[in-house]
Amino acid sequence: MEIDTRAWKRARLARDARFDGRFFIGVTSTGIYCRPICPAPSPKEENVRYFPSAAAAAEAGFRPCLRCRPEASPGTPAWLNVSGASSTVSRALRLIGESALDNGGVDELAGRLGIGARHLRRLFLRYLGATPVAVAQTRRVHFAKKLIDETDLPMTQIAMAAGFGSIRRFNATFQNLYQRAPAALRKASAQESRAHQAGHYIFRLGYRPPYDWESLAEFLAVRATPGVETATTHEYRRTIGLDGHHGTVAVRPVRAKNYLEVEVHYPEPSRLFRIVERVRKMFDLGADPAEIDGHLKRDADLKPVLRAHPGIRVPGCWDGFEMAVRAILGQQVSVKGASTMAGRVAAAFGSPMPMGEGLIFPDAEALAGADLTTIGVTGKRAQSIRELAVATARGDMKFDGSIDPERLEERITRIRGIGPWTAQYIAMRLGEPDAFPAGDLYLRRAAHRADAWRPWRAYAAMYLWKRSHL
Repeated sequence: MEIDTRAWKRARLARDARFDGRFFIGVTSTGIYCRPICPAPSPKEENVRYFPSAAAAAEAGFRPCLRCRPEASPGTPAWLNVSGASSTVSRALRLIGESALDNGGVDELAGRLGIGARHLRRLFLRYLGATPVAVAQTRRVHFAKKLIDETDLPMTQIAMAAGFGSIRRFNATFQNLYQRAPAALRKASAQESRAHQAGHYIFRLGYRPPYDWESLAEFLAVRATPGVETATTHEYRRTIGLDGHHGTVAVRPVRAKNYLEVEVHYPEPSRLFRIVERVRKMFDLGADPAEIDGHLKRDADLKPVLRAHPGIRVPGCWDGFEMAVRAILGQQVSVKGASTMAGRVAAAFGSPMPMGEGLIFPDAEALAGADLTTIGVTGKRAQSIRELAVATARGDMKFDGSIDPERLEERITRIRGIGPWTAQYIAMRLGEPDAFPAGDLYLRRAAHRADAWRPWRAYAAMYLWKRSHL
């Protein structure tokens, strides 16, 4: 990756929150690496080294700052999606976020992406300055530090939740990196809130400002599946299912702070890393609005809505298969009608949560043999959903980020009743920043200008949809 030393120097001296997570600073006089917003006195430039990722700083021998907490940064920015090579890195990061390296090595990860392991390592070194294993290790350490600061989980459970194979390895890693034992780090933590109820956790997930929560919540509210999720200007809440366990997630904006508060109710702490990573993706916390909005402002027609709603995000999804079903149900019907039908699918074929807390949306196995016409789904859409469910259950169709957008569209449009519009919408909600469902009524009118919006067409679509409701 090409390092823009002059721009990064200006950003660190100004403590510019828009650059938080875009790079990290290693201070040679202290051996510590920091976020650009660190409140500590700014070091002399001759004592500063710049790194494109926290993993690169750690690999260079620097240890994390205890004041600015690099583990609390917004994470890898969305610019990693903008070209073919960096898109591969972005997809690899999504798989690492789903714990892909915990049960398999780099060879297996590269195979899922359709490339060789040596090439994947070269791409990681080019864009992140560190190998896939080093990136995964840094993520595990950062998440463990977050659990130490923001929960009261026992250290053994923190080690397991963060993907360490043993408590001994966990202790040794922290002693080596922080020069303190994990227990000492907890005593030094200044966090006020701690989770005391078993299975209840509260996290703070950072983002680069601005962040238009209201627009995102409005988008999610009208598309919420009854019984599964709700969204208001104050909170998004939904049920979740992962590896046979069920729970809930609630996400709230925190005014005048550059983070969202995430409340998780889930019985198995070893899945917390995956849950938090999915929430990051759902709420597009890795987006770089300065880069995205700066590019889209070149279009004079988009300028008014960009000024009125800076920092619009592309809403993601909890589960790709669920989103694909919802997209099929939304073909040629109103948004409200599609949401109502999705609620019927959940009620008829999903699983009830205990204590009447809602419904778990049915997975591919549950819908592979389901007759959706019995709840009012048209025959053609019911057939499309069945075929999609069968392909997903067999492993022929994947929504885990391992497939690039072109191959995703090519594969999913083989299913009868699924066309390019549906494929692009699904890709958009899966986190592809350049997806563009051009067949949409509002987007079709501006499609002739869409090439100028690359590689951020998904964000342009969100702004156009927002403008259509002004």
